[in-house]
Amino acid sequence: MAVVHVIKLCLDSIRQISDQIEDAILYLDAGCTEAFQFLGAFPLLLELGARAICSLENMSALDIVVDWNSNFGSAKKMVVIISHLLSDAHRYILRCLSTHKTIIHCAIFTSISEMGHSAYPDSPLGPDAFREYESLLLQDYEEHVRKYDTRESSSHRYDEWKQSEEGSFKERVVSEDEGWSQLVSSEEENPHPEGSFSERDLEETNATSCTDNLWKKLDVCVRHFPMILCPLSPRAFVLPSEGTVAEACLSAEHEDSLSPGLPPISTGLPPDGDDTPPGATLTAEFLYHLAAKMDLKMEIFSLGDLSKTIGKILTDMSSLYDVGRRKRSAGLLLVDRTLDLITPCCHGDSLFDRIFSSLPHRERTTSSAHGKGSQIQNKHIPASLQRAPLDVQIPLAKILGKEVSATYGSKLTANVEAFLCGWNSSNSASPTADLNNPISKICSENLLHTEIELLSGSFVSTENYQGAHYLESILDRRTKDGALLIKKWLQEDLRRQKLIVETRTRPGLSKTSEFDTMVKALAENQSSLIKNRGIIQLAAAAELTLSEPHASHWDAFISAERILSVSAGDTSQSLSAQICDLINKSVLVRSQNMESSQGLLSFQDALLLAIIGYILAGENFPTSGSGGPFSWQEEHLLKESIMDAILENPTAAKLKFLHGIAEELECNVNKIKPEKPMESTIDDFDDDQWGNWGDEDTDPSNEQVYGDMQLKLELRDRVDNLFKLFHKLSSLKNKHTMLREGPLGLESNYGGDPYMSKGLLYRLLTMVLSKIDIPGLEYHSSTVGRLFKSGFGRFGLGQAKPNLADQSVILIFVVGGINGVEVREVQEALSECGRPNIELIIGGTTLLTPENMLDLLLGSSSYT
Repeated sequence: MAVVHVIKLCLDSIRQISDQIEDAILYLDAGCTEAFQFLGAFPLLLELGARAICSLENMSALDIVVDWNSNFGSAKKMVVIISHLLSDAHRYILRCLSTHKTIIHCAIFTSISEMGHSAYPDSPLGPDAFREYESLLLQDYEEHVRKYDTRESSSHRYDEWKQSEEGSFKERVVSEDEGWSQLVSSEEENPHPEGSFSERDLEETNATSCTDNLWKKLDVCVRHFPMILCPLSPRAFVLPSEGTVAEACLSAEHEDSLSPGLPPISTGLPPDGDDTPPGATLTAEFLYHLAAKMDLKMEIFSLGDLSKTIGKILTDMSSLYDVGRRKRSAGLLLVDRTLDLITPCCHGDSLFDRIFSSLPHRERTTSSAHGKGSQIQNKHIPASLQRAPLDVQIPLAKILGKEVSATYGSKLTANVEAFLCGWNSSNSASPTADLNNPISKICSENLLHTEIELLSGSFVSTENYQGAHYLESILDRRTKDGALLIKKWLQEDLRRQKLIVETRTRPGLSKTSEFDTMVKALAENQSSLIKNRGIIQLAAAAELTLSEPHASHWDAFISAERILSVSAGDTSQSLSAQICDLINKSVLVRSQNMESSQGLLSFQDALLLAIIGYILAGENFPTSGSGGPFSWQEEHLLKESIMDAILENPTAAKLKFLHGIAEELECNVNKIKPEKPMESTIDDFDDDQWGNWGDEDTDPSNEQVYGDMQLKLELRDRVDNLFKLFHKLSSLKNKHTMLREGPLGLESNYGGDPYMSKGLLYRLLTMVLSKIDIPGLEYHSSTVGRLFKSGFGRFGLGQAKPNLADQSVILIFVVGGINGVEVREVQEALSECGRPNIELIIGGTTLLTPENMLDLLLGSSSYT
């Protein structure tokens, strides 16, 4: 039996379209770019013959000369791979076709199938989506070409086309810059040009026949390419953050919903078909085609309301044609994220999570939903949300920029200067003279930083040391073990390079200074830097993560979460007092010097801890009705603490529940503060102060007092709505019967040391492998099971319900996202059960960090 390997599966899918990629200009949207970065697919794409790899959203007219060194003339083929709906990417695709005038064949690959396009409420395409889009794209391209041609004479257009065919790059770039501005303006005014023409257009039809032949020769084909995902390892993956599947809404706005990016709270009543969120349909589509690519026949199990909906959609998608095919049996376990919110909210013992939480992330390519102007049919279900990009930016230049040798820097400067002089030789009067002193024009340090920044992108899951994948090895280890493993790899690479570095081995956690010394030694020359790029990136990320202020900030969270866990085992008064204390201490961050308070927790951090505290309170203290787990007096003190913190520092809480009054709060603080020094001079007698005394109507301060009162009342209403969310979170276990009763409720994740407790996935997989019945776990009949049930079952040929533990391949998919701690814990559960013959794969909608959870619950991606 072949071993399931997600990375190889994705790379093989790319090889299957090699005939389209060869000698083509390749355009990738933001989601595909992110997926291919984790996959390490760019070398493969170039190996398959791609002329150039460009960004779809950031397309430039200069893209037509990126393959200037090609010996095959102008490009005739273009390939576009997208992770979005065709309608969302249409304007970008049309822009690329209008820029590359020599393209005669365009292949478009989308991760959304035809059924997904027709089922998605924001898509205008029907069941035959691919053929429909082919004709629509050709029609819009024709209209754009004709509209552009009417602005110029036919002879000028013919000469321009002839020059582009002959390869005059300079004149092509100038003409494309002109066409770019015209295309942008026309797209903004009318994205879909009408098909009617004026009499003047008809008169000039013959004159522009040469150009009309361009679009008539264009051949467009649209295909389905489902394998667009971000592999963290060969056995773990998430979906691209800017892809349609990850951005699709998972819950409508109602009393049991928390965020469009999270499933609704499970109540045992799945939503009706009309209220099925887009994310459920697209997730089912993705998993169905993933199983088909793996050649697996899925036995589907689900836990949670939305997971049950996805399981039913998957079951309905199964075809009778799958019955006769010999496929390897596998188990699919779907789990709602809302069944365990505290695990991604907490700061667990994972170096992987520390890295992705501490390092800066790439800015989003698109500022809002990918498509513009499209309206969702059901206004209660938003079409999409914004996910934080997965690409972390590793600031290698900060570590290596000033420490490389002068020889390496000068050689690099000379090489780049020679290239630039050769590129601009037509504009240089004496390029040879410039090469004699390259440092005079270009600073070596800046160029060195430029080259190092090229290696500062996201991690590549295919990078390995002697067959051991870096990210996979870090995922499977705790913080201390992961740091020691990175140190061991660095030492082995230094030994292999025959480099001697003075480092002192210290017991316990590796010090960042040791990382710094070894990384700089490996990056001493250019060849070593490129050869050891993977371990240098990982070590630099670990060094920055384990240094200040990130280390102390993470440790402060761990300490606060441990205190909350201990207090939750005591009394509600103790837990509420701890939450109040954390909120009050967060106000000190503003009053103190920021450099000295880097280890302290901000107000946003205190709100995240309040979320954890309310979940713990709901676990340990009974609630009555719709009220919270605390008494009225305890909750009143919490509300007052939050209001005082916001009034003291409104800029520290740029959260959604304060939208509309954030500016007023900041102005209020600025008006109050200048009045404080005046209190010291109030005893100074001044006759002028008595002029308006008693004239309350003319005193401007009265208006300010009244305004402050209105602002406080509005703020109190906002805080009350915030606590309604807290009450929802505290009632999670009461609504989840599978967590309140049975074996899952016996071993709680929320008490004791967070480093020793286990999340829901660990307990769930342990029970599954031990063949313990799990209340609420629903089995969805496979194709064979439905056949026996509907037909042969009448004759006593029924099929026994399969057990998930009997499957040789188990795929766990968490609807809403996963984090690094859960990936490590499921591997631990598998090894502890002594079942090495089982292949375990874990996936999720996105990669969650505590900051992501705060945004989903209280930020721009929340319903609060």
